[in-house]
Amino acid sequence: KTKAAKKKEPERWGERCTKEDIVITQGPTGIMPNGIPTYTVEIMNACETGCNISEIHLNCGWFSSAHLINHKILKRLSYNDCLVNEGKPLVSGGTLKFQYANTFLYPLTVSSVPLS
Repeated sequence: KTKAAKKKEPERWGERCTKEDIVITQGPTGIMPNGIPTYTVEIMNACETGCNISEIHLNCGWFSSAHLINHKILKRLSYNDCLVNEGKPLVSGGTLKFQYANTFLYPLTVSSVPLS
């Protein structure tokens, strides 16, 4: 292998997927009758090697919502630690989608996934 190929190896580790393969998009959806803005979040497994990724944890601050979110999709475990899909695998190409309502948009980023 060339030196350039060796440098890339640790990022992907061959056929394995990493937290960079989880893509999170979110944006404003509308406004609730009480005036609180709502946001739609999509969490997608974009791993090209076909890995199902489980135990996805997000940096989420004190995430909360003015309307109930199914804890099977997203559950805040503690400050800045939210668990996606009850820790169950998000299949390759799969997407989870939910809406939340709050006066501001929470920056959600992947904090960790186990090496697959």
